[in-house]
Amino acid sequence: MSRLAAEFQRLYAAGPDGALRALVLDVGRPSDWELLAEVWRGVQLDLALPAPAIAIAGENSYQLWFSLERGCAPEAAAAFFDGLKSRYLAGIADPRVRCLTEPPAMPTEVREGQWSAFVAPDLAPVFVEATWLDIPPGAEGQADLLKSLKSITPQAWEAALAALSPHGPQDNGSTLHGEDADGRSAPQTAREAPRATPSIATPPAAPTNFTDPRAFLLHVMNDTTLPMTMRIEAAKALLASPS
Repeated sequence: MSRLAAEFQRLYAAGPDGALRALVLDVGRPSDWELLAEVWRGVQLDLALPAPAIAIAGENSYQLWFSLERGCAPEAAAAFFDGLKSRYLAGIADPRVRCLTEPPAMPTEVREGQWSAFVAPDLAPVFVEATWLDIPPGAEGQADLLKSLKSITPQAWEAALAALSPHGPQDNGSTLHGEDADGRSAPQTAREAPRATPSIATPPAAPTNFTDPRAFLLHVMNDTTLPMTMRIEAAKALLASPS
């Protein structure tokens, strides 16, 4: 078994009883990384879940791949997806969101010359105009991306379901609405967790020379002064090259 196949099985293979371990949230048509990035950040900051894998779908969308340590029933998976949509994707048209409980093949050639692939968070924004690769991604690089990912523990899964439930902790208790049991004004006892303040990226200093091809490609990909087409080609080259 290849390293990529082993990592994929570790994270996403169904449980021995057929329980669902892979939950894939697909958002696109048109693709919009900023939209899905809110979900990617939110599940970590708000729900304390491990970071899901990020994938370009080979068509006009991005995907988040959640891995469950123990697996769940279809009803629990549906509740999780409904909670994510309600909390982070409210107002997004239904055809733009797909919720998959059977993981698609990854990476694969979805259409002729359009390959799906797992990508690193810093590479994801570069593919917004074309969420695919022209050539197959390197298997070792794909395995390396999955190696660092963790599955959601049963305790974290139950806590996330409770938080996402319409009747979850954020909606229970009148103190959350500023009133006590008698309807009098009361201080709020629960507040929304503060979101991390994004840091302002500073343009990288231009090196005088490069001895490492990967360092050169990373520099090109992150240089916002360069044409987007050039940055996309650098990102594709990084994904296609062995780590």
